[in-house]
Amino acid sequence: MSKSISKCLVIDASVARAAGPPHTSHPTSSNCRIFLESVLKICHKIVMTPEIRKEWDQHQSRFARQWLATMVAKKKLLPLKNLPTDSSLWDCLERIAETDEQRGQIIKDVHLLEAALASDKTIISLDEKTARRFFRKAAQESSILKTIVWVNPNRVEEEQPIAWLEAGAMPEEKRLLGYISE
Repeated sequence: MSKSISKCLVIDASVARAAGPPHTSHPTSSNCRIFLESVLKICHKIVMTPEIRKEWDQHQSRFARQWLATMVAKKKLLPLKNLPTDSSLWDCLERIAETDEQRGQIIKDVHLLEAALASDKTIISLDEKTARRFFRKAAQESSILKTIVWVNPNRVEEEQPIAWLEAGAMPEEKRLLGYISE
């Protein structure tokens, strides 16, 4: 039996908040729970900066709290501290932001990008309409953002997140922020 590939994933607090218990009937809660269970089972790791940990602590569900404790106990948490500020990344995002609302979104979620860039360049998040859309736009002007993988565990049909995890969470072209569909 071959050793499975382990990736370091930046998992947004939106997933931790949505992950529900096994008896839940809500599809988003089930999808997020199954995704987190798969991360643990397949042997992937989670990356957390102090900002990400703070968001998790404020928003995680009971299931996510227990899941994270298991990840810590199994030494599958990679804490990242004192990440250098990438001024070229911030400049690019600031240049693209058209409104104060978009600037606020940058400030709220740029730590996900910074953590991804410092690890395996992979973000797991439910945020489609604001962060993913904005960061895809920014990726058209930033070569470094083009290489970041973004997966939504609730887009089961379109993204098949569990099959992707089982296959090693590789950076497939269609999952990259820089991908433009034809």
